[in-house]
Amino acid sequence: MLRERPGMPARYLFSTVLDVRVGDTGFGGGLPARSLTAFIDEARLRFLKHYHYNEHDIEGLGLVTVDSRVVYRAGAFHGDYLQIEVSVGNFNRFGCDFFYLVSNRDTAVVVAEACCSAVFFDYQQGKTVSVPASFRETFIKDV
Repeated sequence: MLRERPGMPARYLFSTVLDVRVGDTGFGGGLPARSLTAFIDEARLRFLKHYHYNEHDIEGLGLVTVDSRVVYRAGAFHGDYLQIEVSVGNFNRFGCDFFYLVSNRDTAVVVAEACCSAVFFDYQQGKTVSVPASFRETFIKDV
């Protein structure tokens, strides 16, 4: 069954390239879901670092992924370079969505589209908290 696109944005704010290593591939030689998830996580960390944040300190709060939706479009294999474009949007009181467009850098073939929902978490209080205003404003103006 073909899944619909997870509401992808028209524009991305950040791009990074990761190479598919032999340890990233599965038995059949392709990039399995576990590895694609790790690539997406790495792209998010690089995206946040680009904006001077990290998942454990965004205005003193943590960022916790609560949902992920991935739609594969094509295979990726050892030696491929994957360009991962990242954006953020769909802000609500407690979080937002991170969007990923994963393409083969050399052929421009789309490998996958993903959307991961995240919430802000105060580890000292042990609870979900509102999105920091400065974080929201950084990306509302850039989108």
